[in-house]
Amino acid sequence: MYQRLPEPGGMPIPFTLDGRRLEGRAGDTVAAALLAAGVETCRTSAVGGAPRAPYCMMGVCFECLVTIDGVGNRQGCLVPLQAGMAVETQLGHGKRELAR
Repeated sequence: MYQRLPEPGGMPIPFTLDGRRLEGRAGDTVAAALLAAGVETCRTSAVGGAPRAPYCMMGVCFECLVTIDGVGNRQGCLVPLQAGMAVETQLGHGKRELAR
């Protein structure tokens, strides 16, 4: 659905999503890198468990919440991607043990 525009010299940045190795580019936010990698769901809602994905990409809607390097409830659209980041899909309130 989303496709990255061709850019000359976009340096690749490795990161993981739920332990799976992915690559973004220099200048990407976490949410942009996830969308460009074909990831359609980054969290589930706290009430019904419905899949959610980045929407506004400017920090207003909170649909892009993920866990980054062990810290939950991070807005992926506002966090610049850095090499080696460990990103996890967020379940419910952000604590995997509460989502089970």
